[in-house]
Amino acid sequence: MTPLPARSLIAGTAQGPLLWSDTGLSFWGGVDAASGEVIDRHHPLSGQCLAGRVLAIPSGRGSCSGSGVLLELLLNGHAPAALLLTEADEILTLGALVAQQLFGHSLPVLCLSATDFAALRELDAVHVGAAGVSTLAQAAGREAAPAAAEPGAGLRLSAFDRALLAGEHGRAAQAAMRIVLQMAALQGAHELIDVQQAHIDGCIYTGPASLRFARRLLDRGARVRVPTTLNAISVDQRRWRALGVDPAFGEPASALGEVYCAMGAQPSFTCAPYLLDSAPACGEQIAWAESNAVVYANSVLGARTLKYPDFLDICIALTGRAPLCGSHGDAGRRARVRIDVERPAAVDDAFYPLLGYHVGQLCGSAIPLLCGLQQAAPDRDALKAFGAAFATTSAAPMFHILGVTPEAASVEQALGGASAQRHLSLRAADLRASWAELDRATDSAVQLVALGNPHCSLSECARLAALCQGRRRHADTAVIVTLGRAVFEQATRAGYVATLQAFGVQFVTDTCWCMLGEPVLPPATRTLMTNSAKYAHYAPGLSGRAVHFGSLAACIDTACRGHCHAHRPPWLDA
Repeated sequence: MTPLPARSLIAGTAQGPLLWSDTGLSFWGGVDAASGEVIDRHHPLSGQCLAGRVLAIPSGRGSCSGSGVLLELLLNGHAPAALLLTEADEILTLGALVAQQLFGHSLPVLCLSATDFAALRELDAVHVGAAGVSTLAQAAGREAAPAAAEPGAGLRLSAFDRALLAGEHGRAAQAAMRIVLQMAALQGAHELIDVQQAHIDGCIYTGPASLRFARRLLDRGARVRVPTTLNAISVDQRRWRALGVDPAFGEPASALGEVYCAMGAQPSFTCAPYLLDSAPACGEQIAWAESNAVVYANSVLGARTLKYPDFLDICIALTGRAPLCGSHGDAGRRARVRIDVERPAAVDDAFYPLLGYHVGQLCGSAIPLLCGLQQAAPDRDALKAFGAAFATTSAAPMFHILGVTPEAASVEQALGGASAQRHLSLRAADLRASWAELDRATDSAVQLVALGNPHCSLSECARLAALCQGRRRHADTAVIVTLGRAVFEQATRAGYVATLQAFGVQFVTDTCWCMLGEPVLPPATRTLMTNSAKYAHYAPGLSGRAVHFGSLAACIDTACRGHCHAHRPPWLDA
C-alpha cells in the first residue's frame, strides 16, 4: 500500500493496532473515561478498548464533553495512540490540544480523504507521522514531529489579541488565548470576533483531569471577561450528601463547579441556558458549549455559536474572543440537505425527539432543512426535544425547519440561494428503525421514569403536573425530574412542584441524567423509561439499564401502573 497522505491537526508520531469504524463516535457517553472502553451500546465498536490503538472514525458526534473524556484518557494512560478522521473534529482535537499545551501529553490527530480513510479498513496496524499513514513495514523508524506554528501565525490579530497573547492580561488569559488561536488556525479562521456571552460545559466532572485543568487556570488568575453561565454539573450541589452520593465523587464534582464560579461564572447549573432570562437574542455572537444548547441557540433563537468543545468554552470566556468561522458567519449556517417530512396525523410528543434522532443520523455533519412541518407549528418544547436528539446523532451545529425557525422563512433563505446537496423524503414508516433502537427494553416492569433531559422547562412542568393531578405513582416505580434552579423556583411558585410531589415525583437540580448514577439513580432499577431520545441513546452505556422510550403521557401511565405496555404508537404505523 502506498502511504496515505493526511493533514495533521495535532502533529506527532505513533503506531499501533488499527481500530476502524465508519460511524462517528461521541466520547462523552460513548467511551468510559477511566478505561477507554466504548460504552455506546448503539455503536459498532461497542465493547472495544481504545487504549494504545490507532482509532479511525469519520468524526466525533454528540456531546461537547468529548474533549474532557479524551483529556482524562490521555492523563490516565488509556487514550488511543492516535486519531484518524475524515473531518476536522474540533471537540476531539481540542482535548488533545489541551493535553499538549497544559500537561505535556501528545496525541497525533490527522485528517484523511474519504477514499483514503476507507482504504484503512483492510489494515491491522498502522504508523502515523508527518508523512501521513503507512503500514508498519513501510515506516522507516520514527519521524521527528514538525515544529508547531507560533500561535496566531497567519491570523489578523487586534491590539487586544496581541496584548492577551503577550500576557498583559494575566497568565490564565495568555494560556487561553494560545489555545483559542491554535484552534482558530485549525478551523481555517483568519480573525477573531467579540462574543457577548459564554456557556461552560467543562464544569462536568469527567474525572481528575477536568478539575486539574480548571484549578490550573484559577491558580493563574483566571477571570471571565463576558457574562458566563454554567452547564449542569455532575451532582446536585446543594443536596448531594443528602442524596447519598459518595464523597469520593461528590466532593471533586462539587468543587469543579465552585472553581468555575470563582472565575466569575454564574451558578446557573443548567443544560438548558436558553430557558434563563439571559438567553441571547437573534444574531447575537456567543460561545456556548453543551450540544443541545448550541443547537437550540443557533436554530431556534437565531444566535450564533459554534459547537464549542469543553475547555475551549472557558478559554473564550476568559478572552472574550472567538474564531470567526463556521456558524458564526452566514455561509456556515446554510442548509445542505433538504428533507421533506410527511408528518402523520395525531402524533404525540414522542414524534419530535424521534424525528430529531433519525434526522441526525441521516445528516451527519451537514445542516438540514426540514420541510412539511409548517402547519404543525412545533412549539419550543418540541423544538427543544428535537434539537437535543438531533445533537446526539449529528455533528452539525444547527437545523432549519421551513416556516418555523428564524432563518428558514423560505427554502431559498435556508439554503442561501444554492441547491441542496441532497434531497430526501421521510415518512413515519422510516422512523420505525429508530424507534426500535431507542425502545430496546424487553421487560415490561419499570422501576424508574427519568424525565428532564434536557432540563425541564416551566411549560413542561405544567404539562407534567396536569398529567399527574389526582393520580399516584406505583410504589415500585420512582419518578425523578431534573431541572435547573431557576425553573424549579418558578415551578414552585406556580404550584406545579406541590402537585408533582403529591404524585410522588422527586426533583433533582444542578445536574442532569447524562451525569447521574447510583444512588440517585435507584440501585434496584433494572429498566427505566424516558421521553428523551438523548437519554434513551446514552442510558444503556452510562447506567447499564435497559430503556423504554415513549411520550410524556406514556411515561406517566407507566409510573402509575409500574409496567410499560410496550408498543409502537399508532402514528408510526400510519
